[in-house]
Amino acid sequence: MSVTIDLPDDISAVLNEQWDDVPRRSLEAIAVEAYRTGALNESQIRRLLGFETRFEVHALLKEHQVPLQYSVADLETDLSAHRELGLLSSVIVEGR
Repeated sequence: MSVTIDLPDDISAVLNEQWDDVPRRSLEAIAVEAYRTGALNESQIRRLLGFETRFEVHALLKEHQVPLQYSVADLETDLSAHRELGLLSSVIVEGR
């Protein structure tokens, strides 16, 4: 899908003075709002913006003060991956 935004000349001029890349900033604004509302997930945002890592997504969200949506299932997946890579022992002692 292609999206076109028509801006009045005076607003376009102001945005072009303030931002180095208005189309990119517009796309990032859409991505941030879509993540904030739950319309898109982290992986989709990464693909949409062409980011190499999820940490780039995290940085963008932090810049816009949008908290990460990180569930217990996400934590369990990450812990399992760490165990498989040998980065974490399979036993975690609670309270330590």
